[in-house]
Amino acid sequence: MAVTSLGYVRLNSPDIAAWRRFGEDFMGMMRVDGNDPDSLYFRLDEYPARIVVTPAAEPSLGALGFEVMHARDLAAVVRDVEAEGIKVTAGTAPECAERRVTGFARFDDPAGNAVELFYGPILDHVLINTPLVSGFVTGDMGLGHVIVSAEDVPTAFDFYERVLGFVERNTAGPTYFMGCNPRHHSFGLAPKPGPGSMLHLMVEMASIDDVGRALDRAGELEVPMMNTLGKHTNDQMLSFYVYSPELYAVECGWEGLRVETAVPTYGITEGALWGHKFTPPPR
Repeated sequence: MAVTSLGYVRLNSPDIAAWRRFGEDFMGMMRVDGNDPDSLYFRLDEYPARIVVTPAAEPSLGALGFEVMHARDLAAVVRDVEAEGIKVTAGTAPECAERRVTGFARFDDPAGNAVELFYGPILDHVLINTPLVSGFVTGDMGLGHVIVSAEDVPTAFDFYERVLGFVERNTAGPTYFMGCNPRHHSFGLAPKPGPGSMLHLMVEMASIDDVGRALDRAGELEVPMMNTLGKHTNDQMLSFYVYSPELYAVECGWEGLRVETAVPTYGITEGALWGHKFTPPPR
């Protein structure tokens, strides 16, 4: 009765054209049609769109979509969330159809980040086609990982651990990294004043060559670099970071650590074993 993976991320963006170029031409995701003709839908694997970008006047997180096993688990987690005094709204039939899921419910976490719990993705069985990338690592580990902000990190951490069932993997100062499947971390919390917001998204590519070619494309397309190629200390991911059109940190990684059994949590004092030299965002 807990979250099993990060299923999808929904973003609101004032620059859909920039996201079309970023998602398709740089990241190599498969753009597909969806129920909303104004939004962008990107597939990474056999699931419905893992990333959806909708036009908006200001950039914001539309929702983090966390998967649960089935209707019974959704009902149980919803009861647990409501017991915390948090208002939960059931997804309507048209909203389920737009997301291509059997059922979902939405609420805001204690930091104000929009969350959707869903079950039963509707698979259309159209072969995934990502010619720029040999594949993305998803399967039992879901989309990848995200980090969002919270003004009160301990309270938000308690909610995700105690209510949604995430496991603390490690800390880096006041930042928490949390898992819900063999991926080292699917979710993270970092301190920031004000309402919660999207900070970081990671997708894992199938080969080191995929990462290298994405690095080449970033240069060719003039995608602004955030962190040079490097290797993390916690999840052992070899990766680089760029800035999204809204200046989120987007990481393209390879061969992240799988955590197959329960292990003690730990703290880290350095984020990278090597590399990941930082560049400030463009003006």
